[in-house]
Amino acid sequence: MKISSYAVVDTTDSIDLGRHRGREPRILRWGLVLGLGGLLIFAVLAFGAVEEWSTFAFEAGAAVLFLVWVRKQFVSKQVELSRNPLYPPALFFFGLILAQVALRRSAYGYVTKYEILRYISYGIVLLIAAECVRDEDIRKKFALVLIVFGALYAFFALAQELTFNGKIFWVRTTRFNGSIYGSYVNHDHYAGLMEMLIPFPLVVSMGHLLRGGKRTLVVFGTVLMASTIFLSRSRGGMIAFVLEMVLFAALTLGKRRSPRMVLGSMAVCVLVLAFLVFLGKGQVLGRLGDLDPGMRSDITKDCLKMFSRRPVWGWGLGTFPTVYPSYRSFYTNLFVNEAHNDYAQLLVETGLLGFGLMLWFLICLYRHGLPTSRRWEFQWDGAVSLAALLGCTGILFHSFVDFNLQIPANAALFYVLCGLAASPLAVSGRALVKLDRIR
Repeated sequence: MKISSYAVVDTTDSIDLGRHRGREPRILRWGLVLGLGGLLIFAVLAFGAVEEWSTFAFEAGAAVLFLVWVRKQFVSKQVELSRNPLYPPALFFFGLILAQVALRRSAYGYVTKYEILRYISYGIVLLIAAECVRDEDIRKKFALVLIVFGALYAFFALAQELTFNGKIFWVRTTRFNGSIYGSYVNHDHYAGLMEMLIPFPLVVSMGHLLRGGKRTLVVFGTVLMASTIFLSRSRGGMIAFVLEMVLFAALTLGKRRSPRMVLGSMAVCVLVLAFLVFLGKGQVLGRLGDLDPGMRSDITKDCLKMFSRRPVWGWGLGTFPTVYPSYRSFYTNLFVNEAHNDYAQLLVETGLLGFGLMLWFLICLYRHGLPTSRRWEFQWDGAVSLAALLGCTGILFHSFVDFNLQIPANAALFYVLCGLAASPLAVSGRALVKLDRIR
């Protein structure tokens, strides 16, 4: 027997050192995943991260995650960056914001500079989700965290409504009157959060990933979360949820799968209705019959006038509440701080350049997200991709009549879901061994 001269025998110390070096990147990756989940949960519980202190904490947390990710690259001694199709439009949009400030195209440069920090934070959470939540085992655990949090948060929101004393968490008095639900001052923003979380228990419960008691618990969580959307009385949220259910049923039928999926979706809707009747809240469905847009349509018309004045560059990111009073065409004693239409506001603030980049971003999202979600019934990677894509669809539809994407907590979750839906899946360890042998 001949031993190759290329064989190398490591000492115990070298083996321990190699194991330590290989273990540290894994620890950092799990730390990034846990940190990402914790940051999202904090932003939701901190009233949507809309106050100065909570916005700062969210941005600081995102900065810490980025530093840990950079540390992970140094430890592994190689820059690992996937070819995510969402990166180019996101980088070009960031360049557009910088150009608005540098070229003085913003009507209020200070506000646009402030918004840059927020969008850098969104870019970081998108990066962490796309780069670190790629392995199937990590995607499974991350999805379970979202399911558990969504169910517990919905239970808290329901308990708070049944024992409501006019305060968030029963102790926090709001500065302005609002339709409080959960930890949000605006019930529409709570509904927007649930629209993005509900697809996870829905998809998992309809597939073959869980069985027995675990599946029953997930179904119960789905019904509870969906019921709170109707209890919040958000018309946009109700319609967006119905759209998600119809889209999910259409995708399953379009792939010639068992009608069990459609029957399961219908059963969830029946259980939601039964739960509302049980609570004596069946009358909330009457909100669907009141679809009067109110002053939203007037604001949208005014936005088109603003857009016509600066069609290419826009007025500057974050400048809508500053510029809008000069173009308001109706009387109100309320301060209109948002356009109640994320698309109209984006068109006003960033012009055709920003709106075109948004369309590029969404095209890449669906073009790469739909193929990834084909194996949702039996594999966690496909289930997470499909759930994330459904959640993005729901919030994008709701954005036609509201401003969920102006709320940091909801916007951050949206970008995380985009990263989960469109990111290429990581190659497993066994596959890497095979590739090395082939080479």
